[in-house]
Amino acid sequence: MRAKKKVMCLALAALMAASLPGCGKAISKPKKGDSVAPSLNTAPLTSEQKLLETGVCKPVSSTEPSRFGFETHLNVNGIDVDGFYRQNEIHFTGKNYAQVKGVLTFRGDNYRSSGSYGVANMTSYKLAKAWNIDTGSLKKTVKKGEWTGSGWTGQPLLVQWDDATRKAMNLYDSKKNKSGLVEVIYATMDGNIYFLDLDDGSATRPKISLGFPIKGTGSLYPNGIPLYAVGAGDDMGKKAARTFLVSLVTGEVLYEYGAEDPFSIRTDNGNFCAFDSSPLFDAETDTIIHPGENGILYTMKLNTKWDGTTLTIDPAEIVKWNYKTNRTGNDTYWLGMESSACAYDHYFYICDNSGDLMCIDINTMELVWSQDIVDDSNASPVLEVDPATGTAYIYVSTSLHWTANKRKTGDIPIFKINAATGEIMWKREYSCKTVDGVSGGVQATACLGENNLSGLVYFNIARTGGKKHGKFVAIDKKTGGEVWSVDMKYYSWSSPVAVYNSNGDGYIILCDSDGNMHLLDGATGKVKDTINLGKNIEATPAVFNNTVVVGTRGKKIYGVMLK
Repeated sequence: MRAKKKVMCLALAALMAASLPGCGKAISKPKKGDSVAPSLNTAPLTSEQKLLETGVCKPVSSTEPSRFGFETHLNVNGIDVDGFYRQNEIHFTGKNYAQVKGVLTFRGDNYRSSGSYGVANMTSYKLAKAWNIDTGSLKKTVKKGEWTGSGWTGQPLLVQWDDATRKAMNLYDSKKNKSGLVEVIYATMDGNIYFLDLDDGSATRPKISLGFPIKGTGSLYPNGIPLYAVGAGDDMGKKAARTFLVSLVTGEVLYEYGAEDPFSIRTDNGNFCAFDSSPLFDAETDTIIHPGENGILYTMKLNTKWDGTTLTIDPAEIVKWNYKTNRTGNDTYWLGMESSACAYDHYFYICDNSGDLMCIDINTMELVWSQDIVDDSNASPVLEVDPATGTAYIYVSTSLHWTANKRKTGDIPIFKINAATGEIMWKREYSCKTVDGVSGGVQATACLGENNLSGLVYFNIARTGGKKHGKFVAIDKKTGGEVWSVDMKYYSWSSPVAVYNSNGDGYIILCDSDGNMHLLDGATGKVKDTINLGKNIEATPAVFNNTVVVGTRGKKIYGVMLK
């Protein structure tokens, strides 16, 4: 009788295991898209909805900011003003952001469209650990515990300096003299900025200690001037979180901003302030643009001077924009911008903690339109220009936070939105669970397919199919229909990265909370290879040709080869 019970128990356990997403494997075989039809707007676009033709963003009745109770305020050089117009206008030209080789900001450019540079030609389609280095931890001062390793979004920056700049910086002599050096610049939650050789992980120069945990991703000046900006992810004792502008010539902090800013009107969550957003630089006007979780959008003209030997900045025309809505100002919906913004020409698109997607004219600092995206968005909006329809579109999703029910479950939306007007083109939903402080839903930024993947956009959904599980989906950009999906045994906050070979065939790098890195065929979802890096990978990888770099919560930074 006991033997029969044992057999029955084993059979039942096997049946239960088979029903769990990805059980037995970290990621399942791809499945055809589900039958759930998205909410789809099929109306033909009018001329006013075609941003590429008009060059103008304007609201429709459903996206008028007044509908959501928006109040905005401006401050220029410490004085409150009623209006502003930038003398040197900002106009981003396409997504040609970086003027040197590499990945210089979160997701590579002002569209937030790619975390990879170059070509990844593979023969065996395998992942191989090439090198690793140790990072550390930083004791929390606001709450108990430690900040360990690399967190969300935690993407490294990769840059190939020109010869003259490389030799002018405080690199070790062997690295100064290494032609073609690609430097990894990685700020982590132990409060340090690490500088590594992409080839072998060896140090290129002394690390810089900022003393604050860095959860987000920094940015480099896009034309190769050795200036680096990065924001703190939390306060440290009596020192408030802030953003640092760092000279990579000397390793000195040249300027700080954002700490205990009196222009902030955020009062919820203990007046929380952090700078996880990755700023954008406009090299043409020498301007930095940076949203903060204190509810302030900062822009400032840096007056950068770089003669090939000495780097100085003298920030001026410091413009601050803040806002509040019907939903902000209490602990029901928090104020502030945690994700990174994307930009088209002089329009700046940013999500916030209160479930708003906002379009701001960066030259006038006026709010143009706003769309209700329902919940707290930690994922950055991603922009794509579509000449066929004459406009640009934004792909975005949210975490499951404010809209979760008492059982900590709910549906999270995924949107395609017209960048001209803020109108929803399609919307689909996924059921998720959430955990206080470790949210479910979409924390990762979408990945836009290009080349042979140009019809697809990829989303990484956490805590769906179970509290520990996840799902990775390929969605048809035009229809919002799910083309294929894979179930993940372990959820993921890490943003997926696409790489392409010389033929334009695309593959996806996908990391998860169990420390797995997966290589997928981007067209079919077939898993080509998986390796384990030991601990949770919240951070987002960056790729230079065939080398992937990512940090883990296990206090390691890895270089991984695409073979």
